[in-house]
Parts: sequence; C-alpha cells; structure tokens
Amino acid sequence: MSENKESQVVEQGTGVEGVKFVYDFTEGNKDLKDLLGGKGANLAEMTNLGLPVPPGFTITTEACKTYLDSGEEPAALRDEVSAHLDALEAKMGKKLGQADNPLLVSVRSGAKFSMPGMMDTVLNIGLSDKSVQGLAEQAGDDRFAWDSYRRLIQMFGKTVLGVDGDLFEEALEKAKEAKKVTVDTELEAADLKKLVTTFKKIVKKEAGRDFPQDPREQMDLAIRAVFDSWNGDRAKLYRRQERIPHDLGTAVNVCSMVFGNLGPDSGTGVAFTRDPASGHQGVYGDYLQNAQGEDVVAGIRNTVPLAELERIDKKSYDQLMQIMETLENHYKDLCDIEFTIERGQLWMLQTRVGKRTAGAAFRIATQLVDQGLIDEAEALTRVNGAQLAQLMFPRFDESAKVQQVGRGIAASPGAAVGKAVFDSYTAVKWSRSGEKVILIRRETNPDDLDGMIAAEGILTSRGGKTSHAAVVARGMGKTCVCGAEELEVDTKRRRMTVPGGHVVEEGDVVSIDGSSGKVYLGEVPVVPSPVVEYFEGRMHPGADDADELVEAVHRMMAFADRKRRLRVRANADNAEDALRARRFGAQGIGLCRTEHMFLGDRRELVERLILADTEAEREESLKELLPLQKKDFVQLFESMDGLPVTVRLLDPPLHEFLPDITELSVRVALAESRQEPHENELRLLQAVHRLHEQNPMLGLRGVRLGLVIPGLFTMQVRAIAEAAAERKAAKGDPRAEIMIPLVGTVQELELVRDEADQVIAEVEAATGTRLKLSIGTMIELPRAALTAGQIAEAAEFFSFGTNDLTQTVWGFSRDDVEASFFTAYLEKGIFGVSPFETIDKDGVGSLVAAAAKAGRATRPDLKLGVCGEHGGDPESVHFFHEVGLDYVSCSPFRIPVARLEAGRAAVTSKGSDHR
Repeated sequence: MSENKESQVVEQGTGVEGVKFVYDFTEGNKDLKDLLGGKGANLAEMTNLGLPVPPGFTITTEACKTYLDSGEEPAALRDEVSAHLDALEAKMGKKLGQADNPLLVSVRSGAKFSMPGMMDTVLNIGLSDKSVQGLAEQAGDDRFAWDSYRRLIQMFGKTVLGVDGDLFEEALEKAKEAKKVTVDTELEAADLKKLVTTFKKIVKKEAGRDFPQDPREQMDLAIRAVFDSWNGDRAKLYRRQERIPHDLGTAVNVCSMVFGNLGPDSGTGVAFTRDPASGHQGVYGDYLQNAQGEDVVAGIRNTVPLAELERIDKKSYDQLMQIMETLENHYKDLCDIEFTIERGQLWMLQTRVGKRTAGAAFRIATQLVDQGLIDEAEALTRVNGAQLAQLMFPRFDESAKVQQVGRGIAASPGAAVGKAVFDSYTAVKWSRSGEKVILIRRETNPDDLDGMIAAEGILTSRGGKTSHAAVVARGMGKTCVCGAEELEVDTKRRRMTVPGGHVVEEGDVVSIDGSSGKVYLGEVPVVPSPVVEYFEGRMHPGADDADELVEAVHRMMAFADRKRRLRVRANADNAEDALRARRFGAQGIGLCRTEHMFLGDRRELVERLILADTEAEREESLKELLPLQKKDFVQLFESMDGLPVTVRLLDPPLHEFLPDITELSVRVALAESRQEPHENELRLLQAVHRLHEQNPMLGLRGVRLGLVIPGLFTMQVRAIAEAAAERKAAKGDPRAEIMIPLVGTVQELELVRDEADQVIAEVEAATGTRLKLSIGTMIELPRAALTAGQIAEAAEFFSFGTNDLTQTVWGFSRDDVEASFFTAYLEKGIFGVSPFETIDKDGVGSLVAAAAKAGRATRPDLKLGVCGEHGGDPESVHFFHEVGLDYVSCSPFRIPVARLEAGRAAVTSKGSDHR
C-alpha cells in the first residue's frame, strides 16, 4: 500500500485528532507494517485471504510511541479497545473472563521488524479463580483449564509484574519431582491446581500484590507491559545488533485464544515453506501435541518433525500444506508460520517472511526466479553482502581426525570453535578478555542474548529449528546446533556430560558444526569455504550440495554484475594481491600504498635517505630506490593489464620507517656501555628525535613530504612512468593513475603536479612512448572536501580516503578511541555502529556528497571513487551509489561483497544518479 493509502486508513478512524489507534484484523493488510507491526499486518492479510485466523484486533505502533513519549496511553485508546473488545465478544458469543463461558485472549507484541523473543507475550488472559471453572466445563477437561491458568499466572507474573521467572520454574520442577514425573503433561488437574496456589503465593510475595482477578485489568496491564518491553534491555540490545531504529515502537495484538493443550487431538507448531537452514523445498517445522505455542519456541519440550503431523492428524496436515503453498505464492518468499490445532480444527496464529541462513537465502532467491515468482532485480533484494561474507568463512576439515561426541539439529551453519561456557555472563566476560567461547545451555531464552552475541556459536540440548536459540542465531548469522539430546547439560555445575561418560568442564575446547549438527571435543581444523574456492577459480558450479550453493552464488553475482553501475576495485600493493583481486572480480586497483614497498630489505636504503646530510647523499639514495620501485610497478601493471591502477605516492610520516625510539635508545646505551661502535645507531636516534611529532598523523606526511623532501615524489613518479613505458613496449596496456595524498589546498596539488608533468614528459621523450597518466588526489581532509571545486581544477580524479576523513571530521584517533570508549558509545546508543565500519552519512557522508557535487561542477568528467575501509561495507556501498561515485575500492576478500551490494544498490536506488 502506498503512503497515501496508509494515511487514508488512519484518517477514517476516530480518536485523538482523527487518528485511529485500534484496527480489527479484518481492516488491515500486509502493507501496513509501520502502523500495525509485522505480526498484526500479516494476521490481517491472512484474514483477508480467508484463512482460519482467530478473531482479534491490533493496537497500533502510534499508540505505543505516544505512550513511550508521554508515559501515558492516548486518551482515546481505552474507549477504542473497549469498542473492539465488545465486537470480539459478540463475534465469539463469549465475554472476557465471565464465569460460565469465558472468552480468553492473548496479548502479543509485534514490531515492524521481527524481533524473536525480545518483547513480551501473555497468553490465557481472562482466567481467574471463577472463570477457570467455566473454562473446565466449556472444554470438558479440568486438567486443561488448570494448566492454562498456571501458565497465565507464570507468564503474567514474569512479564507484567517483574517476578523472577526462575521461581516459577523451580516450583514447577518441584511439582514434577513430587509426582515422580519428568514432563509437565504428566501432571494431573489436582497437581496443577496446587501449582496455581503456589504461583499466586509467589506473585504475592515478590510483586507485593495479589494476582489480578479482573480480566480487563489483566488485559490493560499486559498491553502496557508490551509497550514497556520495547525499551527493555534485551530489546534495545537486539535492535542495536540488527540495526533496527529505536523510534518505531511496537504494535500489540489482542487475539482470541485457541488451545493446543486440550489433549492429544490438539497441539501447536511452527512450519516453514522451505528449510530455513538449507533453502531446500520440503516439509520443515516442529509440532508438539497437547501444548501451547510458547512450549515450541522455548525448547522446553522436544518436538516431533512437522512431517509426523500427517500421521497424527492427516486432515489438519493436508489443510496446512495447502495454506503453506497459498502463503508462499502470495508472499513470494519463504514463510515462517505459527499454528495451533484445537481438537482437530487448524488455526493460523502468525505468518511472516522467515529468517534464514546465508546459504538458504541464496538458494531460495534463485529458486524463486526459476519458479517465475520473482525477477532478477527482486532476487537481489533477498540476499545481502553480510550473508555472502558468512558463506566465505572457513568450514571444518572433514578429513581431519576428530572426536565426535554428539549430534543435534543443524540450526544455523558455520564452523565454530571455542571454550565451553554455561551462562551468558561468563560468555561476555571471557570474550571481552579475547577468548573465543561456545555458549552451551539446555535451551536459551531472551535473557541469554548478551552471551549469544559474544559467543562464536551456540549449543543446546533441547529445542529444534524453531526454538529461540535457532531463530535468533540464524538472524545474527551465528553458528548454532540445537536439540543435541544425548548431551547432558548441567548449568549449575558448569559441565556437560557426553555419551560414554566424558565430562566437558567449563573452559574445555569444543567445536560445533552448524551445517551438520555435529559436536566435537577439542579444536577441529578448518578448510576454505567452497564459495571462496569458487571465487579463486578452484571450484565450478556442479551437482552436489556444496556446488549447488556455489551455483546459487554464481547466479546472484551474475545478476549483480549485470545490474550495478558502481565499478569495484581492489586495495592491493603487490602483484600477488592484485592477481587474487582480479580473480575475485576486481576491475582495477583503487589504492596501491607505495609505503609498503619501502619496507623489508629496502629499509636500509630508506634510512640512508632520511639520514642524508647533503643533496648528493639524498640523490644517491633515491637513485638506488628508483629501479626497485620501477620493478614493483612493472609487476603490478602486468597483473592488472588493461585495468586502472591508482598508485598513491608516499603517505605516512618518515619516522615510521625508522626503528622504535625505545628499542633504538637501548641499543645505543648498550653500545656505549660496552664501548662498541655505534655511530649509525646514534645518527638514527638523532633522526628519530628530530622527526618526532606529538601527533604524526596530522604532521609531516602525504603531500607535505613531497614538498619538503626534494626528489621523493619525483622519484616515484619517474618509476611509475618508466614502468608504464616498459609495459607498453612489451605490448601491454598499463593504465596508471597517480594519486597525491593528504591535499588540503589546490596550491599543494598544483606544485606537485607541475613536477610530475615535467617528469612524465622527460620519460616520454626518452622512451618515445606516449603515456596517458592521469593525476588526482585523495580527499581525506575536511578542508579538501569543502574546497573540492577549486581542487578539481588541478585533479582528474578524486578518491575519498574515508578512514582519515572520518578521523579528521570526528576528531578521533582510530588507534586509540576504538579501544578506549567506542564500546561505551555503542552500548549507550550514541553510535548504532562504529563510524569507521559504516560511513557516518550525516557528517562524513555530507562532506563526500558536497565534494563530489562541487568537483563535478568544476570538471564534469571528474572520476570519483572511495578507497577507505567503507568501500567494502555493504551499507556504505549503497550510500556511495546514491551520491554518484564511479567506483569503490576495498580489500581483495571483500570484493565479492562490494560487487553484490553495488548490484543491490542499483535495483533499490531511489533513482538519484548525480552523473
């Protein structure tokens, strides 16, 4: 639905200033996610499709935002809720919580973006000491009624009244021990009635009030609790992790209850229209007889595969299969479905576009293209660079000698190795100390989110592909193995017992394979991913499972390359890196850092250059460096023949090429004490002191070196020009570009350019070769960005050095601030993500956009690129497309990610080209 249509829907209701805060399921649709949240919008859509959805209504995100802003619910909200509740009661022929024929409802959160388990849900609202008897008579089942009541008190106590959930769990465990049973379904009505009394006592003691018997009070408090849960710690942490905006708010869905805990002909489950782990088509999901929905996702009881439902209840199974096909064709994507069967009647409780692993995302996108459900452009929106990066991670070496100790459900792929930890706090603490950890639990819950983020992987002994651990891990791209039943996890004693009696203590190393579900003792070696082997040219699309994934990646990359406007270059300093980059799809080199060529066995020559006392000594050092530099460039131009190679002249301060001052001082002191010759070391130490700067990154470096050290830049330009001439003589096609770093004013660039033009002319005359060498500059200082129009008069291209531009705009020293206070800034929400990881669009980005516009106003054919780390960041690539850059440049390994995101940017762009 368009924005205009959405606003029309809002305006036709009543309430504060004409805004409608409550919608019946019959009124909304899937395009109203901003207003109704994902769950509410999709419940409305399923209702519109004529699917069996229990009646209900949705309180909008606008109501939540009003409440969070003011601390009070909108004045009109209570009356609107009352009107919709009256209509629901009339439709169902029951009254909320009445004694003889009670209507019960669930109150569930539902934000625009799926946040599994992060916010609150309360089931069975409307039950009380009086209505529980009516429910028992209505259902003809005392046990069911008292089981539902104890669930309400437990969920309400924890979620709404803030009671420690472990107190209820401990009481439930004691009840099972007293009855000598292992699962709660074996407790009888009398046992559950006692448990209700115990639970109410816990509420009274811990919350300082009785469990509310008024059903409307239960519902109102639950609605408020869902609103409050938007700003709960775990929800905020999840939003930071997933980069979900904090100002969206959550909708609240009030839905008439249907019951899966009415006996063996009832149950609840979660289904996927395709396997969310692999992407393969088939029957995937979990089913649990005689249970409510929370039992499945909590992983408290082990489920049976969805295919078992055909044997248990074929009528419901066949109907579910038909509905799943309807939903997948309607949404044109993998659908994640929650359902309940109440005494043979199937009810749909939720659907959403399902979270999936990286491999599944690529497979499903290509499958849907082949089925004609989506086109190539839409397929590109279904995958992303972060997923591709995951697929390039190493995997376990299956040929290695390993000790397998268990196998669970392959919930989220990857090869994770780390020390075993058994609680979230330890996982966070150890990971902050640099340890790699595997979080091991019986089952996870939302309170484990900190530890799940910190861990390399997650292992649980309970739960399936739809458990909390599995769903959250897939969303984060974290390796996960669930439901490894043969492993006995004892979180209190911090140990895990594996078959055969071996005990894994906290701190022991384990390895888990999220692709096979296998669990190993010790560290298992890893081998390259088949996707990396494909990019390296060592693997080609084929028929087996690994090659099937490669085929899907290959096709998506081909889609992206056909769609993208941005070209992708590599940051590479030698022929080896350049050749790898070319295999990965690089269309040139966007940054060759020449300082890396000055190290190693050439360090002595550089030291002599720095220590030169006379012009003759300096000229001699430069003369010796020239052929070495030329050889570097010949190899580089050969490896990138026919493609542009941007060579940055020397950038770092000269002191970086000298020994460490402390180490050198010790050497001089020892030599003096031993009366050994140390003239050279003493000269080096004097040079280190002479070149010492309080802040060298803002000192004598870049273009300033070229202007202060005579002959330095001209030697490099000559080496580039002679190398290009040699390659042309060998029938090659060198396309060199000379980049002047750290320019802050056009005069600096003009002076260096004049010298460079003169050297190039000399080489052309000496070799009889016409050279087409373009000269440009890095834009990495705010002043350069602000005066880009002037600088473009002397530059044929700009390359934005966003690493230094970020440092100078923010006043950050990257080497210091990331370790000192970035963690606090991220936790406090000052940053959603580090500005060194994803470009700061408002600050640094605005300078990039302004400089690009001003530069092209002066020189319309000005070539624009970026060569900072942001060139390989998915979100930043989209920004660079929007502001009209010509290319991004990044490390060789990130080239496929940049290519994919450039294609995605082209199909999702709002149309601004800036060219």
